[in-house]
Amino acid sequence: MSAQSVERAGATTLRGNPFTLVGPEIKVGDAAPEFTVVDGSLKPVHLSDTGSKTRIFSIVPSLDTPVCDAQTKRFNEEAAKLEGVDIYTVSMDLPFAQKRFCNSFLVDNVKMLSDHREASFGEAYGTLIKELRILSRAIFVVAPDNTVKYVEYVGEVADYPNYEAALAAARG
Repeated sequence: MSAQSVERAGATTLRGNPFTLVGPEIKVGDAAPEFTVVDGSLKPVHLSDTGSKTRIFSIVPSLDTPVCDAQTKRFNEEAAKLEGVDIYTVSMDLPFAQKRFCNSFLVDNVKMLSDHREASFGEAYGTLIKELRILSRAIFVVAPDNTVKYVEYVGEVADYPNYEAALAAARG
């Protein structure tokens, strides 16, 4: 955790139990923060590496849970229909586990990014659950100019995000 990290106590719950989120609360209109994650080949990926299209960052705690599984599959289906939009799933899962998940469920339209090494994405976007060192469920839509167009921090980690609102923001 960096020295200037903000902690937001009780900002998220898991099965009703409150947890602390580390990092700022991103708002619509903010510049998308820089981050360092790794892809399936363990290569570092930064915001600038995600291209100049509109991007949806779908943040999940673990692909091995039912809601995260469903969220990733839903965005994989939507990615096949969206032109000019790239979709990334970010989790603390190891890249090997992400690859296994994608291969098992034929998820090939969403790009997987792992924050396991530095928790850089979690800290930059305010989704790192301090007590569990996993990411809280969230959605960020980032415009081609790296301005945040949509933000959803899902209050209860076990709940689904608002897919339609995120997709509408990405299309608009």
